[in-house]
Amino acid sequence: QVQLVESGGGLVQAGDSLRLSCAASGRTFTFSGYIMAWFRQAPGKEREFVAAVNWNGGRTYYADSMKGRFTISRDNAKKTSYLQMNSLKPDDTAAYFCAASAALVLSGDSSRYDFWGQGTQVTVSS
Repeated sequence: QVQLVESGGGLVQAGDSLRLSCAASGRTFTFSGYIMAWFRQAPGKEREFVAAVNWNGGRTYYADSMKGRFTISRDNAKKTSYLQMNSLKPDDTAAYFCAASAALVLSGDSSRYDFWGQGTQVTVSS
């Protein structure tokens, strides 16, 4: 069974930074074989793609609105993916979810992702 567990969320002020982590586990789960991504969902809104990273961290893909402020990365030895978020805004308030995909191409399409975490809440006050 695959588990993705997010951490690092919290309440911050506008302009602050946060780093989210996503720890993967599972006897049959080969972390380095999966694309890792982050999505977010604000209250009353649909889930939104944030960023994705390929198997070795060499390629990344961001939603246009996240470029320049957010950075996705991964550490295969630790089976962990990260989302560094800088210059946070109140509009970034959402539950943030990590996801894993066995696809070969980076994508923002949530249907391409096979495993999901439970999410971590990020709240940005003005």
